[in-house]
Amino acid sequence: MLTKPIAFLKKIWAAAPFATVILILALTASLVFGVRTTVFWIKRPPLAERFLPVAGWMTPRYIARSWQVPPHEIMRAIQAPMPPPDGPMSLAELAKFRGVDLEQVIAEVEAAIAKVKIERGDPDPFAAKPSEQSHD
Repeated sequence: MLTKPIAFLKKIWAAAPFATVILILALTASLVFGVRTTVFWIKRPPLAERFLPVAGWMTPRYIARSWQVPPHEIMRAIQAPMPPPDGPMSLAELAKFRGVDLEQVIAEVEAAIAKVKIERGDPDPFAAKPSEQSHD
């Protein structure tokens, strides 16, 4: 089974060893970057799910994925129990668990998102866009 590929490698190595090394390096790099690209596109949330306004039905992990921030930053900001007692909890469930208003938890999440984005050098994600500003 492997005799033909090995024979082929020996043949091209004998003909051009330097070119064979370059070919192997190029094929390896193509494979590595191809796998990285595939993983990126698989893990990337759909366009409709990115940057949705934070709502009570969302889980911290969903928000982290949607807003492209580390999940631990969201969990720390809202003081979520680690691990959650009954599996993944929505913001509404976490607010009830903590005994605070949902609006407070949403504000904490938005502050964490803004902090991470600003630290990265991204513009403030919650600032009004020029098309959203009122024209008085």
